[in-house]
This record gives sequence, structure tokens and C-alpha cells, in this order.
Amino acid sequence: MAVSVREVLTKFYEDYVSNTPKRLKVIDAYVFYIILTGIIQFVYCCLVGTFPFNSFLSGFISCVVSFVLAVCLRLQVNPQNKSQLHYIGSEQAFAEFIFAHVILHLVVMNFIG
Repeated sequence: MAVSVREVLTKFYEDYVSNTPKRLKVIDAYVFYIILTGIIQFVYCCLVGTFPFNSFLSGFISCVVSFVLAVCLRLQVNPQNKSQLHYIGSEQAFAEFIFAHVILHLVVMNFIG
């Protein structure tokens, strides 16, 4: 009954590739990119220092908020959630995502100084 980690990951990957729509895969790639960017910024801050602290803080907060917005977009666009989010269309969800990103980047640019 013992299942190896490799078998579980292989099964997860096969199910992900075969059952996940392309639109969600693009959003997942964006989320992965945001996570990598945040990790790189944090490691750089730990190794080099935080001299322009506002720049580090605004960049890291931008990564965190972008991650949250992308996950919300993924939840709204996922076809499996249509029964719970029947009043939100894909176009409306994407428009809200873009609008929130514009506001986010205006705040980030203002915070950098």
C-alpha cells in the first residue's frame, strides 16, 4: 500500500497536463514566475542588503499582491468553479485583474519615490 513520492508526483503531473485547460496553465506559469521573482528579491535582500529599502519593499509587496491577484483570477476563470461563481464571466474577471494591476503598479511607483 506504500506509494512512493515519485509515483504520486508522476500521477499529479499527468492529471495536470491532461485535465487542466490551457488558460489555467498560462495563469499557473505566471504565478510560478511571480514566486521565483519574489524569492530572488528576498535572497538578494538577505545577501546584499536593503540599502534602498523602499525599492525592496515595493518590489516584494508587488510580487505578493500580484500572486494574490493571479490566484484570484485563476479561481474565477476555472471552469470547475462556475457553480459557485456563476455571476462572474471570464472577461469580467480578467478586466478586474488588469484594473487591480494598474492600481497596484501606480501605488508601487509612488512608494518607490
